[in-house]
Amino acid sequence: QVQLVESGGGLVQTGGSLRLSCIASGGTFGYPVRGWLRQAPGKGREFVAAIKWLEGTTYYADSVKGRFTISRDSAKNVVYLQMNSLKPEDPARYFCAARQPALVEVTVANTYNKWGQGTQVTVSS
Repeated sequence: QVQLVESGGGLVQTGGSLRLSCIASGGTFGYPVRGWLRQAPGKGREFVAAIKWLEGTTYYADSVKGRFTISRDSAKNVVYLQMNSLKPEDPARYFCAARQPALVEVTVANTYNKWGQGTQVTVSS
Protein backbone atom coordinates (compact mmCIF):
# COMPACT_ATOMS: atom_id res chain seq x y z
CA GLN A 1 0.00 0.00 0.00
CA VAL A 2 1.56 3.22 -1.18
CA GLN A 3 1.82 5.92 1.46
CA LEU A 4 2.85 9.51 0.87
CA VAL A 5 3.78 11.83 3.71
CA GLU A 6 4.37 15.53 3.14
CA SER A 7 6.28 17.97 5.31
CA GLY A 8 7.74 21.46 5.10
CA GLY A 9 4.71 23.70 4.93
CA GLY A 10 4.36 26.79 7.06
CA LEU A 11 4.02 30.54 7.14
CA VAL A 12 6.25 32.69 4.99
CA GLN A 13 6.24 36.30 3.85
CA THR A 14 5.53 37.31 0.29
CA GLY A 15 8.70 36.80 -1.70
CA GLY A 16 9.97 34.15 0.67
CA SER A 17 10.80 30.50 0.12
CA LEU A 18 9.75 27.11 1.40
CA ARG A 19 10.79 23.57 0.55
CA LEU A 20 8.23 20.82 0.70
CA SER A 21 9.20 17.17 1.00
CA CYS A 22 7.25 14.02 0.31
CA ILE A 23 8.51 10.63 1.34
CA ALA A 24 6.93 7.59 -0.26
CA SER A 25 6.72 4.03 0.96
CA GLY A 26 4.98 0.78 0.16
CA GLY A 27 5.60 -0.25 -3.41
CA THR A 28 5.86 2.87 -5.47
CA PHE A 29 7.33 1.08 -8.48
CA GLY A 30 3.95 1.09 -10.21
CA TYR A 31 3.57 4.84 -9.84
CA PRO A 32 6.11 6.39 -12.18
CA VAL A 33 4.82 9.94 -11.91
CA ARG A 34 4.99 11.98 -8.72
CA GLY A 35 3.37 15.35 -8.48
CA TRP A 36 2.52 18.27 -6.30
CA LEU A 37 -0.98 19.68 -6.44
CA ARG A 38 -2.64 22.32 -4.31
CA GLN A 39 -6.09 23.26 -3.15
CA ALA A 40 -7.09 26.67 -1.88
CA PRO A 41 -10.30 27.15 0.14
CA GLY A 42 -13.36 26.97 -2.08
CA LYS A 43 -11.39 25.78 -5.11
CA GLY A 44 -10.64 22.47 -6.74
CA ARG A 45 -7.28 20.74 -6.71
CA GLU A 46 -4.83 22.41 -9.06
CA PHE A 47 -1.78 20.89 -10.71
CA VAL A 48 1.48 22.52 -9.62
CA ALA A 49 4.38 20.35 -10.76
CA ALA A 50 5.25 16.76 -11.62
CA ILE A 51 8.27 14.61 -12.29
CA LYS A 52 8.60 11.34 -14.15
CA TRP A 53 10.56 9.26 -11.72
CA LEU A 54 12.77 7.27 -14.08
CA GLU A 55 13.51 9.91 -16.70
CA GLY A 56 13.54 12.92 -14.41
CA THR A 57 11.40 14.92 -16.81
CA THR A 58 9.65 17.78 -15.06
CA TYR A 59 6.40 19.62 -15.71
CA TYR A 60 5.07 22.85 -14.25
CA ALA A 61 1.90 24.88 -14.18
CA ASP A 62 2.35 28.22 -15.93
CA SER A 63 1.61 30.00 -12.67
CA VAL A 64 4.70 28.58 -10.96
CA LYS A 65 7.22 28.28 -13.81
CA GLY A 66 10.48 29.95 -12.94
CA ARG A 67 9.61 30.06 -9.23
CA PHE A 68 9.06 26.46 -8.19
CA THR A 69 11.35 23.49 -8.79
CA ILE A 70 10.43 19.85 -8.40
CA SER A 71 13.19 17.33 -7.80
CA ARG A 72 13.69 13.82 -6.48
CA ASP A 73 16.09 11.76 -4.42
CA SER A 74 15.73 8.26 -5.82
CA ALA A 75 17.77 6.63 -3.08
CA LYS A 76 15.49 8.04 -0.39
CA ASN A 77 12.28 7.86 -2.45
CA VAL A 78 11.62 11.50 -1.71
CA VAL A 79 10.26 14.23 -3.97
CA TYR A 80 10.81 17.88 -3.19
CA LEU A 81 9.14 21.12 -4.19
CA GLN A 82 11.33 24.17 -3.79
CA MET A 83 9.11 27.23 -3.79
CA ASN A 84 10.74 30.62 -4.26
CA SER A 85 9.29 34.10 -4.70
CA LEU A 86 6.05 33.07 -3.06
CA LYS A 87 3.07 35.21 -4.00
CA PRO A 88 -0.25 36.02 -2.33
CA GLU A 89 -1.98 33.62 -4.75
CA ASP A 90 0.16 30.64 -3.69
CA PRO A 91 -1.37 29.84 -0.27
CA ALA A 92 -3.11 26.49 -0.29
CA ARG A 93 -2.90 23.00 1.04
CA TYR A 94 -0.20 21.29 -0.99
CA PHE A 95 -0.59 17.60 -1.70
CA CYS A 96 1.95 15.07 -2.84
CA ALA A 97 0.48 12.57 -5.26
CA ALA A 98 1.51 9.58 -7.33
CA ARG A 99 0.12 8.34 -10.61
CA GLN A 100 0.10 5.06 -12.46
CA PRO A 101 0.85 5.09 -16.17
CA ALA A 102 -1.93 6.75 -18.11
CA LEU A 103 -2.54 8.12 -21.58
CA VAL A 104 -3.39 11.52 -20.12
CA GLU A 105 -1.23 14.54 -19.50
CA VAL A 106 0.39 14.61 -16.06
CA THR A 107 -1.13 18.05 -15.54
CA VAL A 108 -4.62 16.60 -15.08
CA ALA A 109 -5.23 16.61 -11.34
CA ASN A 110 -7.86 13.89 -11.14
CA THR A 111 -5.64 11.28 -12.79
CA TYR A 112 -3.49 10.88 -9.69
CA ASN A 113 -4.19 7.66 -7.83
CA LYS A 114 -2.48 8.10 -4.47
CA TRP A 115 -2.48 11.18 -2.29
CA GLY A 116 -0.85 12.33 0.89
CA GLN A 117 -2.64 14.25 3.63
CA GLY A 118 -1.22 17.56 2.50
CA THR A 119 0.76 20.34 4.12
CA GLN A 120 -0.45 23.90 4.55
CA VAL A 121 1.36 26.82 2.96
CA THR A 122 0.46 30.31 4.11
CA VAL A 123 1.88 33.51 2.64
CA SER A 124 1.64 36.77 4.52
CA SER A 125 1.91 40.20 2.94
